[in-house]
Amino acid sequence: MINITVRLAESDADLERMSTVLLELRGHLEKSELISRIRLQQESGYEVAFAESDGEVVGVAGFVIGHKLAWGKHMYIDDLVTSEKRRSEGVGSQLLAWLKAYATTHDCAQVHLDSGVQRFAAHRFYLRHGFDIASHYFSMLELDSPQRGSA
Repeated sequence: MINITVRLAESDADLERMSTVLLELRGHLEKSELISRIRLQQESGYEVAFAESDGEVVGVAGFVIGHKLAWGKHMYIDDLVTSEKRRSEGVGSQLLAWLKAYATTHDCAQVHLDSGVQRFAAHRFYLRHGFDIASHYFSMLELDSPQRGSA
């Protein structure tokens, strides 16, 4: 297990530094679009934590502290990724421990996340770290606009 330091991204320079690792998870985006979306989400409480080892960013987590009728005050992890070249070195475990501690210090009762059905290695990781598969997640990727629906 390598030694890491985790901290919140607080500047544009931090976002630039951690973006390469986050793009490993969100590869459908260009770097500029990724950073633009992060800034937009930060307006609604999104935070980014990143893990460093010897000056290198080795993991990134994006999350929100929120309130839901079903869950109460909780942390929702939107993004969690370890640099591919640093996997199986304990980075993800240490980053997740940091997230749990952060949630606890912010009086969250629960931590939640979604993971794509094809991400089997991630599922094993989450199950090993105490997460349960608690629900099925449904999405509607294309909403009919009034123009499209009235053809």
